[in-house]
Amino acid sequence: MVSRVARLSAIHTEIFHCTKCPLHEGRTHTVPGAGDPDADILFIGEAPGQREDEQGLPFVGRSGQLLEELLRTIKLTRNDVFIANVIKCRPPNNRNPEPQEIDACNPYITAQIDVLDPLMIVTLGKFGMQMFFPNERSITKIHGKERYGTRRVYYPLYHPAYALRQQSAKVELFEDFARIPDLLAEVRRRRESGELGDNPEPVEVEEIVQEPESTTDDDSPKQISLFD
Repeated sequence: MVSRVARLSAIHTEIFHCTKCPLHEGRTHTVPGAGDPDADILFIGEAPGQREDEQGLPFVGRSGQLLEELLRTIKLTRNDVFIANVIKCRPPNNRNPEPQEIDACNPYITAQIDVLDPLMIVTLGKFGMQMFFPNERSITKIHGKERYGTRRVYYPLYHPAYALRQQSAKVELFEDFARIPDLLAEVRRRRESGELGDNPEPVEVEEIVQEPESTTDDDSPKQISLFD
């Protein structure tokens, strides 16, 4: 049987060679994702920023530093989770990803979810949210409100970059993060007992509503490996 690492590596190689949308023309590196291939939690952000494009790694700027701080509050490190983005290449000038770019990248994040099979998907920002909550239009209304699916729990949160700009959102993000251990324990119990429901898995997003809290990460890097 092909190992999980080998399967993820194959996906990441395909991402490396991807030319399915114009974003490949301006990238320095693709940013497929990084972390523990056996992680219970998958974090899905929005799109790489400048530092991520330079390093080929997700969340390596100030947003990543805040994410690491949040993880420490629940006694985890980034090496204990897997971190990826909806979009694998940096949009020009860190603009919001466009629907056709999300559509082009959707098979990659869907394949990663299939391989990782996490107990919990935590979305950071509205673009990840809209993969699993397609009828929702505002992260401000549903952040911290979990939804159980057939294999896992989906948990939409503010993007750390937004929390860095809005103190009230930062407070809420820490409060929402504190619930992760209990949600993880509950979804593990439900999976083992066969109690999970039938909510849909990832969907392709046809319409993206622009909101001010969306942003890509774009600050000082901290090196990590793909599968720490």
